[in-house]
Amino acid sequence: MSFSIFDLFWVFLIISSLQPLWQRRQTEFRRVQAIQAFEQQRQSRAILLIHRQESISLLGIPLSRYISIEDSEQVLRAIRLTPSNVPIDLILHTPGGLVLATEQIARALIRHPAKVTVFIPHYAMSGGTMLALAADEIVMDPNAVLGPVDPQLGNMAAASIITVVEQKPIAEVDDQTLIMADLSRKAIAQVQRFVRTLLKDEIPQPKIAPENIEKIIETLTTGKITHDCPITVEEATDLGMPITVGLPKSIYNLMEFYPQPQNIRPSVQYIPMPYKPYPSMPEGKRSNP
Repeated sequence: MSFSIFDLFWVFLIISSLQPLWQRRQTEFRRVQAIQAFEQQRQSRAILLIHRQESISLLGIPLSRYISIEDSEQVLRAIRLTPSNVPIDLILHTPGGLVLATEQIARALIRHPAKVTVFIPHYAMSGGTMLALAADEIVMDPNAVLGPVDPQLGNMAAASIITVVEQKPIAEVDDQTLIMADLSRKAIAQVQRFVRTLLKDEIPQPKIAPENIEKIIETLTTGKITHDCPITVEEATDLGMPITVGLPKSIYNLMEFYPQPQNIRPSVQYIPMPYKPYPSMPEGKRSNP
């Protein structure tokens, strides 16, 4: 039996079409193995909430991911299936998301009797920070950041809407802005009440000193800083949050199995290890500028 060039072309086409599927299955298998190894090492339930920017097939349109109702359903199910004496390790990499979904997850975390630890390798902004506040311990990379949890009404900060109404004469403010200001006050009060509930959690033990609770609420919820302003490890520690600096290497290994979708040209590229050792400069000497 002989193969023509046409037959070889079809064989090549079939193999090429199956290769991405095979690679995806391999990645999923290695991802599950890494999660199982992490759970065995920590004797805990590992839950990963990782949001990357996806690209729609063929069109290549970027699609941002965020905490959604589907996420809350899956996380709540994972928490529900976790025995009460088993700690939970939540690995977070997210820009935030829906308030309803975030609050559902956070309430489930503070109700879990065993210890809850949140690991943040890069960032957990907005709703991600709220989930971190539900944990008994927040473990962060030295360069990772959190963010404010002040409410946003559409594309405007609730605190800024209130400021406009307070600074202008009431006669010069239109009805819609007054309604928005009223909603903004309610939203800020609701968020502050919920964050206070998270910080006063005492299961399995108190995690925030009582004198730091109001200071944290004031900083995170009142719009003193912009919604996308990063809160560093040092700043979070100064506020009194239960921060531990330094992630296990296994966390970084897990993140490797959640790569950003690749474009034709990579936006970041580097060689993981140097080709050769470079001579170090003698101590006490500096090179001329």
